[in-house]
Amino acid sequence: MSSKKILIVGGGLGGLSAAIRLRADGHEVTVLEKNERAGGKLNIRSAKGYIFDTGPSILTMPWVLEQLFASAGRNLSDYMTLTRVEPQWRTFFEDGVQMDLDGDLPRLLAKFGAVSAHDQERLLPYLQHARKLYDLSMKSFYSNSLSGPADMRRHHSLKDLLAMDPLKTVAQKTASYFEDSHLRQLLNFLVMYAGSSPYAAPAILTQLVYVQLGLGIYYVDGGMYNIARGMLRLLEELEVEVRTNAEAASIVVDKGQAAGVRLSCGELIPAEIVVCNKEVIPAYSSLLGDYAPAAAALKKLAKYAPGVSGHALLLGVKQSFPNMKHHNFFMSQDPEREFHRIFVERLPAEDPTVYVGISSKTDPGQAPEGKENWFVLTHVPPLQDGESWIYRRDYYREVVLDKLERMGAGGLRRAIEFEYDFVPDDLQALYGANGGSIYGVVSDRKLNGGFKIASRSAAVDGLYFVGGTVHPGGGIPMVTLSGQLTADLIRSDLASQAVM
Repeated sequence: MSSKKILIVGGGLGGLSAAIRLRADGHEVTVLEKNERAGGKLNIRSAKGYIFDTGPSILTMPWVLEQLFASAGRNLSDYMTLTRVEPQWRTFFEDGVQMDLDGDLPRLLAKFGAVSAHDQERLLPYLQHARKLYDLSMKSFYSNSLSGPADMRRHHSLKDLLAMDPLKTVAQKTASYFEDSHLRQLLNFLVMYAGSSPYAAPAILTQLVYVQLGLGIYYVDGGMYNIARGMLRLLEELEVEVRTNAEAASIVVDKGQAAGVRLSCGELIPAEIVVCNKEVIPAYSSLLGDYAPAAAALKKLAKYAPGVSGHALLLGVKQSFPNMKHHNFFMSQDPEREFHRIFVERLPAEDPTVYVGISSKTDPGQAPEGKENWFVLTHVPPLQDGESWIYRRDYYREVVLDKLERMGAGGLRRAIEFEYDFVPDDLQALYGANGGSIYGVVSDRKLNGGFKIASRSAAVDGLYFVGGTVHPGGGIPMVTLSGQLTADLIRSDLASQAVM
């Protein structure tokens, strides 16, 4: 296989991962990032002694990172240090119930037992089922670039496919095991790693319970942005140029083949292959806006609706809240209403589930002594065409802070000495995310069978996509894996072309 000149448009984790793998395969690779810093939604902000990770705050499936660095002959531990977080979450409910989600099975069993003896008995069978779904997915979902059901069938027997419960949702599967509403809500919420509703997501995503409880969740010492720093250091060692402040204006197509990228400054950079880390739908409409086949391709992508967006508050808090852990969830009182409101009505929930990440609980250097860095995230609907979140910005801040103070963070407003926020408009402008989506496209059993968009472009030869909108989806491990699987796909395509 001969070396190719490859351009990566976008320096998010999917783009950086693809760059590492493609360089390891011997290609000449350049990464083009429009912002001043690579990392995509995984980013960082600091002020007044507080350091905030402004994107993903929970790392699962660390083997994905280990596999990536190993593909370049490196050890992950030489580039970053992972710390397992326990308890994984502290969960608060409106009726006063509070529960820690533990990766330690005996402790978790005891906590389930304190809520419901029936549900305690059902926990092990449920975890075994989630593990089975994960193992089935390792045959295909996590090891190959899939474009749809036909690809799945090539990797699985009929028995495998039926074991995935294709006709059920995550919520239906959870309800078949557990009686207590608190436990159902807690376990269903894990599907939000995929930016989807448990009432619409296919039951195969029940495996996310095993991904978290079985494999554990991790923090990267010094902040989650050190994942990007580690990848960038490796790319430097591999002599891959990462150009920041280099915004792509268009992907150049010559006779149906990707031929390079034109930057907004007018510079034309030729290439034989282009890998795009921008979301697929915005990429087709902006980077390929003048290319007629892209319009036809866009029409076929209507079933891939954007996943949820977010309203995020970065709060520098001048006191400690001892009742809080590293990861905290303040749950809604009516989860079915919450998800219906966000995913069906496309309106913000009146009573949302609110996540509070306080990395200084694990890593004290992230905040001044005696103080805490709060990353407060509330999921909201993606923006529709012509819509803005700006007029909801102040109103929703009050909804969120009211809920936090009511459910265990009394006096929070008085303790805030630094504040910054991100709303869907910001996510859309900064990262080109469709509607400001955080996790790419929604996994919906009826809408798209739970599949993401295919990595190989249907409109342009030699154009590939990585990131949250393509297989296998959003979140740190998934977008990182998308880069690796797309590199595998490019290797396979080039090998097939060489034989022809």
